[in-house]
Amino acid sequence: MFYDLAILDSVRLNFSPAGLTFMNITLAIIMFGIALDLKFKQFKHVFTKPKSLIVGVISQFLLLPALTFLLVLLIQPSPAVAFGMILVASCPGGNISNFMSHNAKANTALSISLTAIATTAALFMTPLNFKIWGNLYIKSSPMGRAIEIDAGQMFITVFILLGIPLILGILFSNYFPKITSKIVKPFRIFSFVAFLGFVAAAFASNFDHFLNYIPPIFLIVLIHNALALLTGFSFASIFKRPAADRRAITIETGIQNSGLGLILIFNPKIFPPELELGGMAFIAAWWGVWHILSGLTISSLWARRKIPVEKQI
Repeated sequence: MFYDLAILDSVRLNFSPAGLTFMNITLAIIMFGIALDLKFKQFKHVFTKPKSLIVGVISQFLLLPALTFLLVLLIQPSPAVAFGMILVASCPGGNISNFMSHNAKANTALSISLTAIATTAALFMTPLNFKIWGNLYIKSSPMGRAIEIDAGQMFITVFILLGIPLILGILFSNYFPKITSKIVKPFRIFSFVAFLGFVAAAFASNFDHFLNYIPPIFLIVLIHNALALLTGFSFASIFKRPAADRRAITIETGIQNSGLGLILIFNPKIFPPELELGGMAFIAAWWGVWHILSGLTISSLWARRKIPVEKQI
């Protein structure tokens, strides 16, 4: 169905060492900004009423990668595009999910807890999920091709980009609350603008290729993102989560940190350039644009609808 995208796979994206360093620093600063919103007391939610949190984590790290694998087998995109979809599904929630949950009148505390747990779990789950489902794709698809990924190097990269800024941000927030209250809003604005610049930088040197392949890439990401949002909402509904919790879980499952995916793709120690994985980068980059549009749309629609008073279980 998407066989022509194989031409896109062979595109070797141009990204200078300086550009990659800028992307790494930008993502680390974004993660530090997210952590400024986290307080130790918010983690009490994990122990007092953990059901919605458990549902959200399962939806994001178990169901979404598994359903993405099935989607890949169904639509049969080119190998690099398939790997891109699997990698995005293996990433934690995006940095703007908390804002969208708040806008949607969702359970913002749950959203923040899910972001914290997912970002922490991503240190292990992102490399693990990509390795498991990537290897299954290679074995299951006639188009699959061998790809050797250093899971240890991916873990190190994820820890440096997510783990260290997260730890520093939480510590700063808890030990310097007055300063944090003054800088948290500017950091949110910076995070949003920086992420857009982040994605634009990924496209800049390869814009002609993107224009040529935007129709199939757009369609694939549209279907994939719709699947992610539907997964979160359906799984939360099956377990009869309150409406506010359902909204938070839906957004957390549908908004992925595709920026992390881009950084991993451009790391030559993880994905050597000779692998010709151009399709991966275009999937991750367009995800970064599209999930903002879809997330803002669904949160705006929900913002207009009142949430019925329900008993938390």
